[in-house]
Amino acid sequence: MSLGQRVSTDHQLARLLQIGVVLEEVVEARAYRHLESLAADEREELGDEIVHLLEHAAEESEEHRERLEGLVEELDADTVAYEEIERLVEAQYGQTSPDDFDGVLYDALCNEETAYKFYDDLIEAVEASDADYAVDRDRLLDTLKSIRAEEEEGVEEVTEIMERRE
Repeated sequence: MSLGQRVSTDHQLARLLQIGVVLEEVVEARAYRHLESLAADEREELGDEIVHLLEHAAEESEEHRERLEGLVEELDADTVAYEEIERLVEAQYGQTSPDDFDGVLYDALCNEETAYKFYDDLIEAVEASDADYAVDRDRLLDTLKSIRAEEEEGVEEVTEIMERRE
């Protein structure tokens, strides 16, 4: 399903929220992968600021995932198997690996921008629809907008760190 369409059913909404859950899992896993792959001297070279950024990104993604899962549980819809959603996310958003980027910060920026764009598109699709969902529309949009704002802050934080390090 394209996010360019309206979200007109609980099933469509559940599927899109599940995509958000898996997208957050990908971001969380990539942040932890960077952290785990850093030797002590690399951590020191990157500095506390970047290590904190990666830790925060992983924790924030976990919190976002839990919030999205809560919304999915409230919907009166059959969910899609997470294996299918993982394939969709991989096809749409996972075409690169952390090692494809020139450094940890570029990967972090890509992750934050991808998540921001996904939530921005999802909010637009929900707002374009006049459907009634099993979940309260205002709470749904408030949750999505809150998550999008946090992703936007992440983009700004990574960009500021990159600019200082140039």
